[in-house]
Amino acid sequence: RGEGECFRRAHGADLRLCVLQYKIGQLYMISKHSHEQSDRGEGVEVVQNEPFEDPNHGNGQFTEKRVYLNSKLPSWARAVVPKIFYVTEKAWNYYPYTITDEHLGPEYTCSFLPKFSIHIETKYEDNKGSNDSIFDSEAKDLEREVCFIDIACDEIPERYYKESEDPKHFKSEKTGRGQLREGWRDSHQPIMCSYKLVTVKFEVWGLQTRVEQFVHKVVRDILLIGHRQAFAWVDEWYDMTMDEVREFERATQEATNQKIGVFPPVISISSIPLLPSSVRSAPSSAPSTPLSSDAPEFLSVPKDRPRKKSAPETLTLPDPEKNTTLNLPGVPSSDRPCRPKSE
Repeated sequence: RGEGECFRRAHGADLRLCVLQYKIGQLYMISKHSHEQSDRGEGVEVVQNEPFEDPNHGNGQFTEKRVYLNSKLPSWARAVVPKIFYVTEKAWNYYPYTITDEHLGPEYTCSFLPKFSIHIETKYEDNKGSNDSIFDSEAKDLEREVCFIDIACDEIPERYYKESEDPKHFKSEKTGRGQLREGWRDSHQPIMCSYKLVTVKFEVWGLQTRVEQFVHKVVRDILLIGHRQAFAWVDEWYDMTMDEVREFERATQEATNQKIGVFPPVISISSIPLLPSSVRSAPSSAPSTPLSSDAPEFLSVPKDRPRKKSAPETLTLPDPEKNTTLNLPGVPSSDRPCRPKSE
């Protein structure tokens, strides 16, 4: 691969769930994951979260987040970016299809800032990763690597390991799923796969390959740990309705913004009209629907914690020494049908 060409990698992660169940699970996981890895001025700040309509994909949800993560970067990366910066993440969720775009945006204008972007397309299907052509319409004839992720057997860094989130040890009380063993993908039902096509672009000669490979490794680690957590948290979200998980999402986002030192923003999740189908991006300002004032107990923030006028978000893995956690899925319940939750 020559300089100037972007680096694409396709990831496939199997889960002990079906696609309809995971519509609830992925919303729960993303919210809790973001909260647990946010702290001390760095984390995931939610800027917008609102309904969106696309002429091709139909109704969905648009989110814009700012991920502040300077201290999490390796020293060679910190040398080429400003001390204070954030990654802007915009995502269009038309479950079971989502699009995520991320670009680096400094808090202050810096003429030397490298051009950096991540584009992620995600599709969920009820299979064990057997659809080799799932992204042919988006990236046909484009060179890409393929990476399969096994949430039970792939190794994770020791510092991020938690026995309670290990699919080989966890067993769900509500679904009977868990304690996965090698080869589980060939013997368990239901099973689904999260397919992701990740394109990383960093147009700086001499650093391009190093940065792009580093980003792909971070993305893979986040997917592995996140899916392990989603599986291990299945009993927490399995009985939720769509309205309940949206309320959890709203309360968690508010608490997360406070945790990293951001005053609660105005976030609308389900109470504003859909945008015109001709509009491709979110409006420039957030709507004025207030958030719920009652957050779950584990989301409470000390009242005496100092706050900053602005604060960061995080694309990074949590620090296990601070007892943080991540997200994703569970083992089959043979006597329980796989059916969608009411919205």
